[in-house]
Amino acid sequence: MTDRDDSSSAPHLILVGLPGVGKTTIGRAVARKLGRQFLDFDQEIERRAGMDVREIFRLKGEEQFREMEFTLTKELSATGGMVLSPGGGWITQKRSVELLRSAGRIIYLRASPEAVARRLRRVETRPLLAGRDPVVALRELYQKRQALYETADIVLDTESLARQQLIAKVVELTSTIK
Repeated sequence: MTDRDDSSSAPHLILVGLPGVGKTTIGRAVARKLGRQFLDFDQEIERRAGMDVREIFRLKGEEQFREMEFTLTKELSATGGMVLSPGGGWITQKRSVELLRSAGRIIYLRASPEAVARRLRRVETRPLLAGRDPVVALRELYQKRQALYETADIVLDTESLARQQLIAKVVELTSTIK
């Protein structure tokens, strides 16, 4: 499946999971293979705000960041066919999830907090992890979000698959998603 999918009526593929699980890396590769557009929520919000996520959290607070995230989600709910990588906390915003659930399929990239911590680079750029022991912070986030992540349409265990296998699995699954 490398043909370009220009159909905006195709459902979005929405990758969710802990910060650092690989949503952006996997999402970019899947989008490339499927010929779809890819959008990383944090990068788009940074572009619109003219500052990085860490600065938004520091200067405006998490609530304002979540509002910006919701605005973007609302815009995307009117479209389709993209591969989306929302931030790790997007799943906690019920109204955002409801908006995109009808326009897409949510794929949970599952990994233990310990596995994610081993993969993470540049913890300081992640506002909910910066200045803390990443494993402890990730465990707390996982405990708060696990049940929400598990409501995804598809759950993939990223610890049992190599990156290329994971990309291939997501691409394969898209053929069954209508």
